Amino acid sequence: MQGLQSSHGINSRHGLSKAHTSHGLTAKAGHHGHDHDRPDSYGPIGVMGSHVHQAGTWMASYRFMYMDMRGNRDGTRHVSTGEVLNDFMVSPTNMQVEKHVFGAMYSLTDDLTVMAMFPYIRKSMRHVNRMGVRFTTRSDGIGDFKLMPLYAFFRKGGHSLHLNAGLSLPTGSIHKSDDTPTGPDQRLPYPMQLGSGTFDLLPGVTYLGQTESWSWGVQPMGTIRLGENSNDYTLGNRFNITAWGSRVWTDWLSTSVRIDGQVWRNIRGDDPKLNPRMVPTADPDRRAGERVDVLLGANLYAPEGRLKGNMLSVEGGFPVYQSLDGPQLETD
Repeated sequence: MQGLQSSHGINSRHGLSKAHTSHGLTAKAGHHGHDHDRPDSYGPIGVMGSHVHQAGTWMASYRFMYMDMRGNRDGTRHVSTGEVLNDFMVSPTNMQVEKHVFGAMYSLTDDLTVMAMFPYIRKSMRHVNRMGVRFTTRSDGIGDFKLMPLYAFFRKGGHSLHLNAGLSLPTGSIHKSDDTPTGPDQRLPYPMQLGSGTFDLLPGVTYLGQTESWSWGVQPMGTIRLGENSNDYTLGNRFNITAWGSRVWTDWLSTSVRIDGQVWRNIRGDDPKLNPRMVPTADPDRRAGERVDVLLGANLYAPEGRLKGNMLSVEGGFPVYQSLDGPQLETD
């Protein structure tokens, strides 16, 4: 069975200049080439850093993301729990990840917006060993803090391009532990940790297009790990490209379809407290993979009234292709 993922969030925009309304909704078509007072003015909620703001405005956001992974895969083939236990003492069976992401954006100029994201993460993973004993490990806490300037360098008509120049700070723990059948307070494998333990570059570029009833975008992004963390390993670099199209139905509703592709590499080095022969999630050479997801979303925007300038967004999707250097749980 493949995993499911969903996200939803709330955005609120505000102006800090006398030229702006109390919610900062003054970025009309012609200034940036885009109308910002419509429900598709931002990309789907799962796309980070999809837009810049008019000078002097800021936005606060909250995102909730959920992912459910069930079953193991090696390459493109489903692998049974029994097959995993032929090679390892323990097999993971499923995993849930919850992320609460608090964000803020502030526009220093019409071309330069700064975005910050601070996540709180909860993870749980269920296992079974060769003796048939089932157990669950859990971890929770803050993740890696991300800071990302967005710089618009091209605007013409309904088209624009901006650079995403992010930096991820190692605020998430890489020392999480829990009780297991092998003993108390055991170091948890790599997927159960909350951060990378390294400073990471997040380079990218975002293209946006807009007509009266439609909008679309493309965003390639990378994650480049810098150095080795304090547990003697480096998570693999990642590359992501996503493309979406949105349709405006009313002044308060738009819907979207998005395709998201990811490639990620194996871990370099290894945590000396993990035994790669115990469970596949502790093997640094079984973490790479590639995946393509299809996601459907909706934005609900308040164009007037007391909630003017606020937006509620939802998005959910599923993988249509996965190839994993496994065995791994079927989504990352």
